[in-house]
Amino acid sequence: MGSVWSGIGLRLAATGLFAVMSLFVRLASFEAPVGQIMFWRSSVALIPIVLYLMWRRQFPRGLRTARPFGHLKRSTFGLVSMFFSFLSLAYLPLALATALGFLAPLLVLPVAMIMLREKPGMAVFTATFAGFGGVFLMLWPTFSTPGIDTGVLIGIGAGLAMAVTTAFAKVQIKALTSTESSGTIAFYFAVICSLGGLLTLPFGWADPSPEILMWLIGAGLTGGLAHIFMTEALARAPASTLAAFEYTAMIWALLLDVTVFGLLPEPVSLFGAFLIVLAAAIVMFGDRIGVPVPKPDIAAVQTQSKPGE
Repeated sequence: MGSVWSGIGLRLAATGLFAVMSLFVRLASFEAPVGQIMFWRSSVALIPIVLYLMWRRQFPRGLRTARPFGHLKRSTFGLVSMFFSFLSLAYLPLALATALGFLAPLLVLPVAMIMLREKPGMAVFTATFAGFGGVFLMLWPTFSTPGIDTGVLIGIGAGLAMAVTTAFAKVQIKALTSTESSGTIAFYFAVICSLGGLLTLPFGWADPSPEILMWLIGAGLTGGLAHIFMTEALARAPASTLAAFEYTAMIWALLLDVTVFGLLPEPVSLFGAFLIVLAAAIVMFGDRIGVPVPKPDIAAVQTQSKPGE
């Protein structure tokens, strides 16, 4: 149980860092294209990742891997997911883009059950579907408003595509943690995403102002730290257990929309946010009210994904 609780704490910390990263990405998107943002976010993220590996005394030794194709598969899903995520943030408010991202935890449940053989309990199912209901309420004011412009539709479409690819990326991370360290996973992900972003250079990059450059660097630093925390969390607790705690990102998104952009949410959106927080609380305190919370099934992970795949 101690391992599960440490995983939950790390996931909550990662959620806060990812929210700040999303803010920096949205601010940078006012001037820089998505590919350029991806390059800066990923290349700068290598700084905290390498420092983390050095602190763990795993650099450069920790970069050796027997599963290069596993890293390539995980990073490919992550690269596509990052592109759609940043595209969504470029067109939508933080709260709406974050709400679309919450479709991913719902998709993680069946994927984790099939690929990792996890057995989430009723508390996890209840919390996840309650959180999904909160996401629906968050989206309702947007869909009920006539005359949605093209940019909003692009952002919503990108958010839906991001949710699908994110679900598969997270399950692949969980499979890799059976043999690979979190720093190694984060390092190769950042390298591959940096190369992917760099390939967009011929399509035109902006000459960023000092302010935009600050947002680009900030996105990389916070993203690198968040990725390490998230990977460590998945190494300690089942993906299905951590799914509900991702909903706490909505609180950050709402606060940042209000304080930075002056966007006040509709009452129905606030009620949706309440459901999202309630979903996380159900899993967090489920064991205290007699509801079983699943523990990591490491044997299933090792059976499902062997070294070298």
